[in-house]
Amino acid sequence: MHTKIGLVLEGGGMRGLYTAGVLDFFLENKIEFPYVIGVSAGACNAASYISKQWGRNKRVNIGFVRDSKYMSFRNLLRKGELFGMDYVFDVIPNQIVPFDYEEFKRSETEFVVGTTNCYTGDPVYFGRKDYKEDLLTPIRASSSLPFAAPVVTFQGYHLLDGGISDPIPIKKAEQDGCTRNVIVLTQHEGYVKAPSRLHFLVKRKYAHYPGVVRILENRWKIYNRTLEYIAQLERGNKVFVIRPTQSLEVSRVERNQRRLTKLYDLGWQDTADVYRSLTEWLKTVK
Repeated sequence: MHTKIGLVLEGGGMRGLYTAGVLDFFLENKIEFPYVIGVSAGACNAASYISKQWGRNKRVNIGFVRDSKYMSFRNLLRKGELFGMDYVFDVIPNQIVPFDYEEFKRSETEFVVGTTNCYTGDPVYFGRKDYKEDLLTPIRASSSLPFAAPVVTFQGYHLLDGGISDPIPIKKAEQDGCTRNVIVLTQHEGYVKAPSRLHFLVKRKYAHYPGVVRILENRWKIYNRTLEYIAQLERGNKVFVIRPTQSLEVSRVERNQRRLTKLYDLGWQDTADVYRSLTEWLKTVK
């Protein structure tokens, strides 16, 4: 019997350029997975990987980052969204750098997008059978960072960034039958998330959404516990982890194109460096 292997992608805003480099290396070397799950930037990157559009993530995320319609504090003041969400999730994929919907539909890869339920604070996942033709709305919800984007309504839910409730959705991949997983992280080894100091602002901004308040308060604990669980799986050879080998000073809302290009290149290079051990690991679990 074949073991089902999954690909699990962390978010991280603009730090997702690291993942873009990893996935372009996968495309170049025809490394595919029957199951992919991502949150936030991880979900955005995964879509172009599944539609086999090499370089698309780099082109969009580096090429448009200086465009005020893509990301600016003017957007935040005018519309309450740092990223121009209509521009990012409608104009760019449908008009400027077209997303290949047909190739995505042809793919047999199950693609799951993680989001957060604003009322309960629990993760809500959407697979192909859930979003059908409307892939971009759950990805948009998954990428709607607290304070930086409005709440997205989809299929009766009020949703925000998938990374706040399930930052690295390894347990969901396991629940869906993936007993072995490749995990792409966007923080270097040894990273530990610190508690948020924005509790008062969170309570004020999300007074109507108790789930958001609760989950943002506990987010650091969830993240650090998930890393501990991944370390345990790594020791048991159940996961293969790719993470930045250097601590690069790239913020979640980075606009420096040189730094972002360096991060993309690091993702590509780190994957090239472990390519042989990755292919050996994939052989042992098939």
